[in-house]
Amino acid sequence: MEDQDRKPTRENTTLFQGFEWNVPADGKHWKRLIEALPKLKAIGVDNIWLPPGCKASSPNGNGYDIYDLYDLGEFDQKGSRATKWGTKEELMELAKLAKESGVGLYWDAVLNHKAAADKTEKCKIVEVDPDDRTKEISEAYEIEGWLGFDFPGRGDKYSSQKYHWYHFSGTDFNAENNKQGIYKILGENKGWSSSVDNEQGNADYMMFADLDYSHPEVQEDVKNWGVWITKELGLKGFRLDAVQHFSERFTNEWIENLRQQCGQDIFIVGEFWVGDTQVMAEWLGKMNHKFSLYDAPLLYNFSSISTSEKADLRKVFDGSLVQEEPVNAVTVVMNHDTQPGQTVATPVEGFFKPLAYCLILLRQDGYPCPFYGDLYGMKGEHPEPPSCDDKLADMILARKLYAYGSQEDYWDDPNCIGWVRRGTWDKPNGLACVMSNAGPGQIRMAVGDMHKDEVWTDLLSWEESEVKIDDEGYGLFPCPGISVSIWVNKDADGRDRFPTKFDSNIYKE
Repeated sequence: MEDQDRKPTRENTTLFQGFEWNVPADGKHWKRLIEALPKLKAIGVDNIWLPPGCKASSPNGNGYDIYDLYDLGEFDQKGSRATKWGTKEELMELAKLAKESGVGLYWDAVLNHKAAADKTEKCKIVEVDPDDRTKEISEAYEIEGWLGFDFPGRGDKYSSQKYHWYHFSGTDFNAENNKQGIYKILGENKGWSSSVDNEQGNADYMMFADLDYSHPEVQEDVKNWGVWITKELGLKGFRLDAVQHFSERFTNEWIENLRQQCGQDIFIVGEFWVGDTQVMAEWLGKMNHKFSLYDAPLLYNFSSISTSEKADLRKVFDGSLVQEEPVNAVTVVMNHDTQPGQTVATPVEGFFKPLAYCLILLRQDGYPCPFYGDLYGMKGEHPEPPSCDDKLADMILARKLYAYGSQEDYWDDPNCIGWVRRGTWDKPNGLACVMSNAGPGQIRMAVGDMHKDEVWTDLLSWEESEVKIDDEGYGLFPCPGISVSIWVNKDADGRDRFPTKFDSNIYKE
């Protein structure tokens, strides 16, 4: 077949989580991302997952303590005009430049609850067992809950919807006696959603004032917001926070409405943090595979292997979502939820991160999502420098340039595994990857006789030797101990871009 008759190989895409939990609350994050944008694009980042930049309960709030969906740092509310991340004007500038650069933006949508109400309202409730929300532990009585949202700083701009007690299904604080608990709100057509996960008996209630998606006004307002913010910022996708905690029925309707009005290619990934792949696969089935989920089971495998001496690397994908649902898995090594100090902290030891990143970036399945804290370092009580000895950018670029074509695994040794990507007609270079979680190793692998007599080198420069490909297309590829090597023809297109010398000093310190 002539080259011109062949379809071009689809480029690999990479999603980048554009924040970590302890980004300084200085209102300069949008500005930093604006400056970083061309550098991220240059190493092969195609889409950026932005933090939840709606107005939070305080100027320091990360946005999961969400107050107003329609305030993107535009209105003087909850102690400031800007959000922790910056002003709406700066966000709009980031959106404009991202579009010009060909980088898509995904918004972190917090749709489960609201926080920091403007006033209290009386409502009738029944207390439920915090460990089993299906068990009532009191008679019905009246409380004074923080459930009135008037958005006085915004008024009716973008949405005239105000929120009252009857727009919520539960809350956690009685202002009348300052008592905390899980209070199920009573009233006509009220109760926990039946289309949620069964965590703690019923997962509908998570925190703050829990939105009731059986109420038509709530449904309409949140559907309208999805379309509004997508058009306002030119978004290419969303990360939906805590999807197992709010109505599957509504989530399906929300996605359908969004794609009807903004395009069928809007990407959606949900946060459903469980270790059981079958639970996740069943969820995806209920959602008609309309969106993806983060591969929490794979992350747990990374953690387990990295904290066990000489663990069997061949088991790394056992029970993972990417193995079960390769098209619907967003793969991560770490994110803001799992970094030290967070509730689902999942330690992946530093020595293993280069191996883990190669496993998600250089293989054919899954949609990899490198973490801001691994590329730029982390602040806060548990500060960390950039991971992978500042080579994560090189691994991301290796994905963009060379991780194409058929994949063949060489997984014979529990502590030294490798694979090759054979390339395609229009991306012919391919690569070979070898990793060890014990001593130095080497694997004889076939990259194809089309590469015979080529000299391949490790683009990470951690392995300094050269490998000559023999007449049958094989090479003997070594790897340093407790490390990884990525082998590519030393004369391949793009090799002059390595090392990337990526500027990881985003804070200019």
